[in-house]
Amino acid sequence: MLCALIGPRHFGSWWVNMEFADFHMRTLVNMLARNGGLRSRGRSSRRMIRGIVTALAVAGAMASQTLFAEPESSASSTEALARQVQNPLAKLVKVPFQNNFNFGIGPEEATQWILDVEPVIPVSLNDDWSLITRTVIPIIDQPSVAPGIPAAFGLGDLNPSFYLSPAKDGQVTWGAGPTFTLPTATDSSLGAGMWSVGPALIAVTTQGPWVAGVLANQQWSFAGWGSQKISAMTIQPFINYNLPAGWYLNSAPVLTANWRVSGAEAWTVPLGGGIGKVFHLGRLPLNGLIQAYYNVRTPENGPDWQLRVELQLLFPK
Repeated sequence: MLCALIGPRHFGSWWVNMEFADFHMRTLVNMLARNGGLRSRGRSSRRMIRGIVTALAVAGAMASQTLFAEPESSASSTEALARQVQNPLAKLVKVPFQNNFNFGIGPEEATQWILDVEPVIPVSLNDDWSLITRTVIPIIDQPSVAPGIPAAFGLGDLNPSFYLSPAKDGQVTWGAGPTFTLPTATDSSLGAGMWSVGPALIAVTTQGPWVAGVLANQQWSFAGWGSQKISAMTIQPFINYNLPAGWYLNSAPVLTANWRVSGAEAWTVPLGGGIGKVFHLGRLPLNGLIQAYYNVRTPENGPDWQLRVELQLLFPK
């Protein structure tokens, strides 16, 4: 299937790169394990190495596409696609696979891995309005963050959102609608066990090489079996500066507030950014992105910093 989408020649190149990365990841993990470097940190260290190697693999794929660019994909069309990808309300179907490595959780300084699969599907309702659906499907590898707390792996709580947006773009494009959290976690430590709902908003503007905006939502729980009710806000400002050949600089920190607690425990405030590139593997356009964020404010047992490595499958209309 993937071979048919990207073409045999590019599939071979992509497969070699991924096999190369996997081989070096396993070699590095085994070498450190033999030398005792992983004995004290166990699975957390392995996750950190996987995160670094994954980032290097995505960076290598992005760089290789600069050296061996598709002749039929002009620079102007790639740059236009990059701007479209950066707009959450664009008429573009995309399926992101976002790897989040959260480092320094709890007294054990554990590393948590979350793979967010986030299909975004725009639906044209009529000549005036569109509906954009965005569903976050988290797959979580939760380590033991403190003595007596077991590790867990599985599906987290699903988060579907629906944005009603004008069909025609203006200086500022907006979308608004409901967002939900469904208690689908396969382990009690991977979700809140509550049904939640609230309003969600997106606003975005494109000015020359800049694409900037914000995603925000507030949710309240109304049913469920969890031990704590939920009143939580998420704000994600984003800014992109586009460079030639589909490259761009990006910052999109996810700020969260838990209104059920007070003071420093309520907020997680990251600061950072990264670099991305839109490129083609044969007929399949992709978007690769690597970012790092340091949490300048976080709950006592929250993560110190995060590595985000993302690959998006793009299906322009």
